[in-house]
Amino acid sequence: MLEKRESLAAFVVAAAKEFGVPGAAVAVLTGGEEVHVTHGVTNVDHPLPVDEHTLFHLASVSKSFTATALMRLVEQGRVELDAPVRRYVPELRLADEDTAARITVLNLLNHTAGLDWNLVDADETDTSLAAWVAQLDRLPLIAPPGTRASYSQAGYNLAGLVVENVTGLPFEKAVAELVLEPLGLSDTVYGLDEVVVHRFAVGHNRADDGTVTLARPWKSWRAGTRGNNPGGGIVSSASDLLRWARFQLGDGEGLLSAPTLARMKQPTVRLRGSTLGDAFGICWFLRDMEGIRTVGHGGSGNGQFAELLLVPERDFAVVSLANSGPDGYQFNQAVLKRALELYLGVVEREPEPLPYDEERAREVAGRYEIDAMNLDIAAEAGRLTLAVGIKPQIRAASDVTMPPDYPAAEIGFLPGEGDEYVIAEGGLKGQRGYFSRGEDGAVAGVDLAGRLFTRV
Repeated sequence: MLEKRESLAAFVVAAAKEFGVPGAAVAVLTGGEEVHVTHGVTNVDHPLPVDEHTLFHLASVSKSFTATALMRLVEQGRVELDAPVRRYVPELRLADEDTAARITVLNLLNHTAGLDWNLVDADETDTSLAAWVAQLDRLPLIAPPGTRASYSQAGYNLAGLVVENVTGLPFEKAVAELVLEPLGLSDTVYGLDEVVVHRFAVGHNRADDGTVTLARPWKSWRAGTRGNNPGGGIVSSASDLLRWARFQLGDGEGLLSAPTLARMKQPTVRLRGSTLGDAFGICWFLRDMEGIRTVGHGGSGNGQFAELLLVPERDFAVVSLANSGPDGYQFNQAVLKRALELYLGVVEREPEPLPYDEERAREVAGRYEIDAMNLDIAAEAGRLTLAVGIKPQIRAASDVTMPPDYPAAEIGFLPGEGDEYVIAEGGLKGQRGYFSRGEDGAVAGVDLAGRLFTRV
């Protein structure tokens, strides 16, 4: 065990240097034992050593806490998964009345509600969940409920209001009482008032010229905006995340029944051509990796990236937290792959893209969008490239610094007839997706990171 820990520690140091990560916390659960590896500093301007209790913003890993809290309410008979959301949020209004009436709680938890990604310009004079949800009638709808999976931050924030309305408590207090406090997760919090009394990591963003700046705001949105907490507001440490992993791999510890925990890890809707997984469970991304079944979730904040991966059949988990963008994602992926190889002997094969095809490249070239971001596919000089970034009008209207865009990076089609692709370079290297077609056979959209970008 010591030899493997030393090998992992050496890898973390080398990967942090390669990807320009100032500070990282890595943890492994194997054979019932915990392995912790930490590296670097919390903040390049005011450095403190990162340790296993250093807090990082987990961003979308938060969804696993929201979903588990909701499943406690399901077991208590206070929520039904197949019930319409309006049973618990009668005030819900969406762009389409039929959709608003039909969306179920399960649709929110497995990203099949047909909601676009997020509502980025919500009124910040009222930061409550109720005020945020009151503006969902402005959010685009991408499909009828239950017909396709598309990753939605908005869906999870709406699920948070279900928790709030059913319990009669502020969402954050409800999750604390339902999940955090019973499990002794004392490093896991939502508000900055709680964060600042701990040692915490600051996000960093690296420009093309190598310049590193501190990420502001500390989260990906204003500190006081509670409306995003269910989908991405939680803050935690590697130590607490490994404790969370033990719970998810266990028998429920009296909080949830073992069958309910197992149900969360069973496929509810298939995913196509996605790096994130082969299917959604209840919240979790499910993936078969060289014959072993993995369960996980990642998160990307402003200069902070988080990954949690479980291997239930091996009673194994790995956590990787990094405080640098854009390559914190690449660092975390490298750490996960190394940990799987070192402890489980699993070596994932990288997909091999096809040679450049001019006709096929021209067919997919163009602009695609979601509510918050543009995605540009270009075919030039024998290369097919993908660039993605926050819409300029949203940047211009915001008075806070936002994460940098991802510049054009080469992509290649994968073998088969499914219009699947893989990104071959840059900060999103290794991400897979696919182009979707309309009834007329023309390319109508592109999936990236589980989100459907519609062709403009």
